[in-house]
Amino acid sequence: MSALLWALIALPAVAGALLALGGGRRPRGAVAASAGTGRSAPAAAVAVSAVVLALAAAAAEVRPTAEAAFVAGGPLGLRVDGLTALVLVTVAAVTFLVLVFAVGDIRRGRPRFFGLMLLFEAAVLLTVTATTLTGLLLAWEIMGATSYALIAFHWREHEPVAAGATAFLTTRAGDLGLYLAAGAALAGATSAGDLSLDALASLDGPWLHLAAAGVLAAALGKAAQLPFAFWLSRAMLGPSPVSALLHSAAMVAMGGYLLLRLHPLLEAAGWAAHAAAWTGALTALALGVVALAQRDLKQLLAASTSAQLGFVVLAAGTGAIAGGTAHLVAHAAVKSLLFLAAGAWLSALGTKNLTELRGAARRYRTVGTVFVVGALALAGVPPLSLWPTKDEILAAVDSPALYGVTLAAAVLSCLYAGKAMGLVLRPHAVSEPGQDAPRVPLVETAPMTVLAVAATGAGVLALPPLTTWVKQTVGTPGEASAGPATLLLTAALTCAATAAAVRWAPRLPAPAWARRWLGLESAAQAVVVRPVLALAGVLARFDDRVLDRGVESTAHGVRALAARCARADRGVVDGAVRGVATGARRLGELARRPQTGQLHQYYAQAVALLSAAVVLLLLLR
Repeated sequence: MSALLWALIALPAVAGALLALGGGRRPRGAVAASAGTGRSAPAAAVAVSAVVLALAAAAAEVRPTAEAAFVAGGPLGLRVDGLTALVLVTVAAVTFLVLVFAVGDIRRGRPRFFGLMLLFEAAVLLTVTATTLTGLLLAWEIMGATSYALIAFHWREHEPVAAGATAFLTTRAGDLGLYLAAGAALAGATSAGDLSLDALASLDGPWLHLAAAGVLAAALGKAAQLPFAFWLSRAMLGPSPVSALLHSAAMVAMGGYLLLRLHPLLEAAGWAAHAAAWTGALTALALGVVALAQRDLKQLLAASTSAQLGFVVLAAGTGAIAGGTAHLVAHAAVKSLLFLAAGAWLSALGTKNLTELRGAARRYRTVGTVFVVGALALAGVPPLSLWPTKDEILAAVDSPALYGVTLAAAVLSCLYAGKAMGLVLRPHAVSEPGQDAPRVPLVETAPMTVLAVAATGAGVLALPPLTTWVKQTVGTPGEASAGPATLLLTAALTCAATAAAVRWAPRLPAPAWARRWLGLESAAQAVVVRPVLALAGVLARFDDRVLDRGVESTAHGVRALAARCARADRGVVDGAVRGVATGARRLGELARRPQTGQLHQYYAQAVALLSAAVVLLLLLR
């Protein structure tokens, strides 16, 4: 069954590459046959995504494994286990519904957009199924690159490109942790070259802690947890379908998924589990305040994504794997629904400002209904999906301080969800239903309706008897569950807080410091970006003034020495050679003079030589 896994990854990857590369005005050859025109690209992408969903469901049922040679000591391994199966189907289903919505929402650059979305889906599916660090790194890199291309989809405009760069560079800073973990695995593995994810928890000594720190940094960066959360705000400049997928079941969710999967590593390191739990809880609390302060609907939803993923990170730290998985799956349905509804209003009304969206739910009844369902689920109002999942996570928290922070974060969920719901239900910043208004097409409302059903019922994964099945599926049958008293108490608290937020939505506090995302981006600029740029400037000046001048001075010196050597060559060496040649020529001329060809002169020369020899002999005696 390994062919099933390879097909699951290869199909969206190949189709996405053909669509993205074949999106020009005059496609030719095989690319043209595969990509088609801008009109056929959405249909092709939706069809491919539907097939991928079917393959994901089949893989979740049969649980295949696959392995192929990739690099020395690091094969590309894939596997579908219980945890993978739940997340795999969620990713494929949400991607399919988002692409259906995008058929009506995306008007320009369709082949490139749908191609990039399929490539992105392939990278996420590879991330979910990877069993080795080599495969995970490959998927992680492709996921980051395609997320940049999707956020910066409107590349002719400066702001989306800058937002994409911010998201890419911020997550890349955390991604370096995966390379640290790979290095620790290579250095500390008990068997040479063992880069499997399961082997990380068995590392010894400092290598275990380095691997845990690296994985934690990479996951927190992708999941937009503190201190990396600000990149998610900038990512809102991408198209609405990108936000819906990236913030629900794809890249941001992969950070939480990685920590859930590598909980044994966090637990083995000890400190890493506590760090994950507290980081998740504090992110849920702090970003809940940020969400409450927002006046832009997409910014509110973005901040709530970081906050809700904080619960998943908390679950990974406390060992609530089943609760965290149920929350991850339910949140994917809820958040994709809310982002698609926000995107529909943005396309129809041209605004995402909450004040200007007053009455939008009345004007667009279908979109308004599904948005209210999603907002109630986000608040955790029973019996909708995020009510029991948060309680399952709370059941694993044994620290009173941590429990208090988490419960406060859950109440904040009610407040910011209630604020959004209260404002869009209020009359009437936008016109009444009877007036002419752009319609939201069926191709957009249909996937939102399906997601609303999922947002309503996904919480059963955290309620008996399905919660027992989920725990067995993810391999934690002994995990604690919330009791009836806890469920009733949180239900009452949630309903009261949500009702209050809906009632007083316009008057809820919105401090500027929270609206600016706690100044995290400014802090990153001050602590990281500006010092790095200053250091780069110093190094550039050192290069210009010292290294370059040294090289130039050396070049001038070499040229001067070469000129002197040339003069010495011409004046001394060449002169000596010419002198020797002249002397030899003169000696030759002198030696040639006696050679006259006259016999009597030869006799005279012989007599002279013999006489000289006799004289010399007499003198030497």
